[in-house]
Amino acid sequence: MLDTALSVLYNNAGGFIPAIIQIEHDGGKNMKKIIALLLAAIMVLGLAACASKTETKEASDVKNVVYIVNGNLGDKSFFDSAQAGIDELVKAGRITCKTIELGGTDEDQPTWLSTLYDVSESGEYDLVICGTYQMPDYLKEVATKYPDQLYLIFDDNTYAGENSNVVNITYKQNDMGYLIGTFAACMTTDTSIANINEDAVVGFVGGVDSPVINDFLTGFIEGAQAVNPDIKVDTRYTNDYVDTAIAKEFGYSMINDKKCDIIWGVAGNAGNGAAEAALDTGKAWFIGVDSDQELTFSSDLAALTLTSGLKNIGNSIIWIFDQWDAGKTYWGSEVQLGLAEGGVGIVTDKNYDKYASAETKAAVEAAQKGITDGSIKVDTAFDANFDLAALRESVRP
Repeated sequence: MLDTALSVLYNNAGGFIPAIIQIEHDGGKNMKKIIALLLAAIMVLGLAACASKTETKEASDVKNVVYIVNGNLGDKSFFDSAQAGIDELVKAGRITCKTIELGGTDEDQPTWLSTLYDVSESGEYDLVICGTYQMPDYLKEVATKYPDQLYLIFDDNTYAGENSNVVNITYKQNDMGYLIGTFAACMTTDTSIANINEDAVVGFVGGVDSPVINDFLTGFIEGAQAVNPDIKVDTRYTNDYVDTAIAKEFGYSMINDKKCDIIWGVAGNAGNGAAEAALDTGKAWFIGVDSDQELTFSSDLAALTLTSGLKNIGNSIIWIFDQWDAGKTYWGSEVQLGLAEGGVGIVTDKNYDKYASAETKAAVEAAQKGITDGSIKVDTAFDANFDLAALRESVRP
């Protein structure tokens, strides 16, 4: 029985039958020694088979990704941030990725749609990544026609939940706003810094008076009030995201009439007009939004930009893969990522590090810790029961 069992085992493993036959011919001589060798061989083959299965499983877990850039890398903003997160995943051996840069001009836009069709039709990719407010219409069309292809779009929720194969990543602007408000409130009365006056008044130039922009504002006011309950916030809306002229006019008025010495521009390119007003008057500072504007501004505007609120696109993409690899997916839904998930933050080097006092830095760090651990609850403009108008009016200078 023993000889027969061994023969079956080794026949399944792929050989060594001659050894079994030799045992039979020898009439059992040196049986223990030979059996021991055979059992050792079985164990080696078994371990090799297990290792092979493990390697195959690990290889199958590496996802093939394509990143569609509706612009070009080198923007020092959203596209570069997304690529940095992707590069980290590639380096860790978790994904392979092809990045396709399509240009950002009006003439380039037809290729955005055709490329989405091409990569979807190919069936090569586990995930197609794209982003920004310019892509949702194109993605909606293609994702609907390719329901088996998975897509991720960052910083947009236009059609969130309408396609079961798309995850929309958005960011908790109120978390970011709270950090910026904390920082601005600490800085606006630090008269040891040039261009800072004694009045606790800061400005907010928003784009469209909408829930998204007001979510930034809500956190900004609440963070500022946590530092100084008597602080004033001059809020104005450009109702535009491109033209800097109106924001520049607002900036002049805020600085000259209301004594604002720090203005946060949250209106896309239009908001940068407030930075120009700060430069022209020589009496105020600017705070950027979404990306590190010290890196994208001209040198003179960068010099008066104290910090920027950040949407960490790369971190958010990594977060999605962390969840996916852990068996949790969000296809067909919107995911809002805040401080706790690394989705938003604040620039803490360059001018921030140069001008912020130790006390200011400690206040910002405490705010970040409080939001992350849940001890600080930041209201949101998306809450239908939240009275933003009352909050906004309560701090108007």
